[in-house]
Parts: sequence; C-alpha cells; structure tokens
Amino acid sequence: MPKMKTHSSLKGRFKITGTGKVRRYKANRNHLLSHKSKRAKRVLANSPVAYSGDVSRLKQGLANLK
Repeated sequence: MPKMKTHSSLKGRFKITGTGKVRRYKANRNHLLSHKSKRAKRVLANSPVAYSGDVSRLKQGLANLK
C-alpha cells in the first residue's frame, strides 16, 4: 500500500507543535520591512495557531511531519 506523502509546500508554511496543534506564519513579514513600524514587525513575528476549520485538512497534508 502506498504511503501518504507530506505536501511539500505546506512543510515551510506550517509547523505541528508537540501537543498536535498546527501553527501558521503571518503574511507581510518577508520583505519591504524598512517602512514598517517596529510594532507592526513585532506583531507579525508571532505565529498563531491555525484556524480550527482548516486543521483537519492541514494535518492530512502534513501527514508525516511530527
């Protein structure tokens, strides 16, 4: 039986925590940072938990990541 493969694009965009939650990254933190305020960059730096409606689909795509 073939194994479930991890979706390659999801590997860099999401992480699974030790308790099994899915963490996501916020947009607008990659470039053009010089004109953004320190507060805006600080707020964008944290990575919140993914939305509950997306979690089951994301976990299926991140099948082999621990």
